[in-house]
Amino acid sequence: MLKDFAKLQTFLMVIKERSFSKASAKLGISQPAVTQQIKFIEDYLDTKIVERKKNGILLTKEGEDLHRIAIKLDKAISSGEKELIKIINKDFTFVMGSSNAIGNYILPNYLGEIKKRIKKRINNDVYMNVALSCEIIEQLEDKKIDVALIESPVFKDGIIYREWVQDELVVFSNQNIKKQLQAEDLLEFDWICRDEKSHTRKLTSEVFEEMGIQCNSFNVLGVLGSPTAIKESIIHASKEGKPVVSIMSRHVIQAELDEGKLFEARLKNYKIERNFYIAYSKERKHDAFVDNVVNYLLSLNKI
Repeated sequence: MLKDFAKLQTFLMVIKERSFSKASAKLGISQPAVTQQIKFIEDYLDTKIVERKKNGILLTKEGEDLHRIAIKLDKAISSGEKELIKIINKDFTFVMGSSNAIGNYILPNYLGEIKKRIKKRINNDVYMNVALSCEIIEQLEDKKIDVALIESPVFKDGIIYREWVQDELVVFSNQNIKKQLQAEDLLEFDWICRDEKSHTRKLTSEVFEEMGIQCNSFNVLGVLGSPTAIKESIIHASKEGKPVVSIMSRHVIQAELDEGKLFEARLKNYKIERNFYIAYSKERKHDAFVDNVVNYLLSLNKI
């Protein structure tokens, strides 16, 4: 096979310049070397590909076929070289993955700065995937994302986990409810709950059991999988009759608390807290781009 594409490039230059001597000058090699490379191709193919004429060179039929193939190969190699240069120059897209509360309510406030820090080193953009924590870790394992931000500890081998922001889960409603709630108070509300797969549901169920109550004792109006859907349902719930409540990360409802659209309460003698985590592959432990983002995020641990 013609594994050495340099010989085909010599052939292409000969055709372009219509002269062995001019091709020699363009390529910076001797004319005998040009002649030798063309002869190598002809010997390999066992056919004549060019004929020298007084007014230049002429392609044979086989030479014309080879010329078309060589042009296609040249374009393919040129395209491949551009892709390789992108890798060498770190011209790629940095992808962050985050769980729902982080991706929808925390990270957007800092994504602009992260993009600036990444763009100092690479030319492309920074993207963000939002999903359940377990799905985000799977994406990290599959190398579909570069850094993960999760709200539940889905620990896997081969991944480094850094404690990041501390989060608190609070009871909230669109009505002004008692600031300290006891077990019997929880039974007086209508509830919108997170789905059973969520880490929020797991944490709150554990605390409720410590308080001596079960979720199935509540009057549940609905079970939703999205923090945004739950928040919107509470905001637009009727203010007549029993308060409609749920439990959510304080980060998710902070803006509405500040605006007076929602009201928060805590469980008396209990505090539902958890850590958010930054996760990345051990293979990327000393990666400059990952380090840059992780160090910036860690500097925000007082969010």
